[in-house]
Amino acid sequence: MKTMSSSVLSLLLLLVFPSLTLSQAQTEVKAVSGIVSGEVQKVGFRAMILKQAIHLNLAGQVENLKDGTVHFTLQGAEDRIQKALANIGEGTKKSAAVRITTSAAPFNPALKTFTVIGWTSTTRGVTSPYNLVFTLRSDNLPVSDREAKKIYREILERTLSPADLKKSRDPDNE
Repeated sequence: MKTMSSSVLSLLLLLVFPSLTLSQAQTEVKAVSGIVSGEVQKVGFRAMILKQAIHLNLAGQVENLKDGTVHFTLQGAEDRIQKALANIGEGTKKSAAVRITTSAAPFNPALKTFTVIGWTSTTRGVTSPYNLVFTLRSDNLPVSDREAKKIYREILERTLSPADLKKSRDPDNE
């Protein structure tokens, strides 16, 4: 199988993502798929991964699986994916025994969002599942953790019903 030279790949990335600078296009982009096991459901794990995606401007998705694990995909700059994986490995305040396994995944240049599939919150009493969608920023720059939390809150505000949004306002559960 032929491989593309880095200069050709950079040019293609600039065509697909016109807002990228040449140095951003030359940063290696990749995609990974992962499974997180341990006590990782009903502990804010998917919300934490979404906040990582927002903070680092990564595309992909995350969902709970019936076997108690969490499946995710991330795509973007390799160094940002590595930062996200390190933070995911630390878990949330309520998770325990977090173990991650990852493998390479196909990169989809058309993917411009990160989605939490079927988000609910048992601690907040939100039982109707929602898809929480973050759209990548065109400047492709990371934002602070504080800004990521603000964007997360905006996603909740535009997605949840008024009743569920009211339940989600407990700052201790952010």
